[in-house]
Amino acid sequence: MGEKKTGGANRMILYRNLQYQELFDDMCGLLSGGAGDACACAGRLIDMAVAYGFSGNLWRCFLAFCMASHENAYSVACEISGSPGGSLERLAALDFARMREVFSCDIGALDADGENLFGQLADFENPAGNSRVLNRRIRDRIMELAAALSGAEDTQAFQAAVTEFYREYGVGRFGLNQAFHVRPGGSGAVSIEPVTRVECIRLEDLVGYERQKEKLIGNTEAFIEGRAANNVLLFGDSGTGKSSSIKAVLNRYYDRGLRMIEVYKHQFGCLFDVLEQIKDRNYRFIIYMDDLSFEEHETEYKYLKALIEGGLGIKPENVLIYATSNRRHLIREKFSDKRELDDELHSSDTVQEKLSLASRFGVTIYYGSPDKKEFQRIVRTLAKRHHISMPEDELYLEANRWELSHGGLSGRTAAQFITYLLGK
Repeated sequence: MGEKKTGGANRMILYRNLQYQELFDDMCGLLSGGAGDACACAGRLIDMAVAYGFSGNLWRCFLAFCMASHENAYSVACEISGSPGGSLERLAALDFARMREVFSCDIGALDADGENLFGQLADFENPAGNSRVLNRRIRDRIMELAAALSGAEDTQAFQAAVTEFYREYGVGRFGLNQAFHVRPGGSGAVSIEPVTRVECIRLEDLVGYERQKEKLIGNTEAFIEGRAANNVLLFGDSGTGKSSSIKAVLNRYYDRGLRMIEVYKHQFGCLFDVLEQIKDRNYRFIIYMDDLSFEEHETEYKYLKALIEGGLGIKPENVLIYATSNRRHLIREKFSDKRELDDELHSSDTVQEKLSLASRFGVTIYYGSPDKKEFQRIVRTLAKRHHISMPEDELYLEANRWELSHGGLSGRTAAQFITYLLGK
């Protein structure tokens, strides 16, 4: 390989501190003729390939993944507007020239004594084939990027291929994942971490509630297309598909740039920190709040009110809030509250304080429990979808028995009943 071939890898300007920087450095050392544990490097490449579902030349897939996942000044700029031009593009070209040198290395040359270890990694057959981490579309696109970079005739073509990937798919955690949750970070900040496995629910899988789904789709499409859209509150009876509808929306519009961040009630104080991290990214974010409600002593709802409407700062245009709740009025009220209000001089102000949170959702969608006929239709549809062969009268009779002892009439109860039949 020679020092000249990979010696520039440690002189990167923008592409430093890669996700797998240690493996990158160790492989570059081996390819430069230096000492190192070749078998350990091979093992780590195989582990990475199995986790992400890569096949073919693992070294080139690895490098393509490193570039696709690395957030820096250049990659984020490309995500927003394509090639940024100017000094930033010229500085990135220096890194791409060095990366292209590393990319062109033949890892098969690392084999010694005819063992053909790295030769197999240059044409790796993945037995699993599926990624445990990435969406299949992104996984395939990274392998396509590796193939395109292999055929790049010069540094300019190499850079153009990576830049086009950033423009089309984005970069880093937000580009390679669809859903996230919030975790405490260092120095008091919060960290937005990917959810690696998102439940694969489609809107077509949800039986009934056509008007509700239509209203949710219309608002979401307006948001995706950059038109005016409202925050949404889905409320109603439990087990009626409120949370499933929001997950299905994410799966439908993910490839059009929709991302979702789940935030729990106790994390509302971190909402403004979350917005700071996502406001300038080239995606549309839904802040997802499931089973939203507050007891009278809980005051976290004040953060949410300020975020939705009324804070000094403007909520970013690429952010909406979708919440689900079993309550129409999100803050608990009791009859005893009326007695307490009788002692207040301005009782109407206190009432408005509690009602104003729900009123700040521009779209409210009600999900009610199905009646007996609708419940049977849901059962019949799910049974047909799962190829359950049973006389219809017997199916309805068993379903009615099931719902009487398992929570009543709801889509969730119907799905649980079908699962029970499949288990038998």
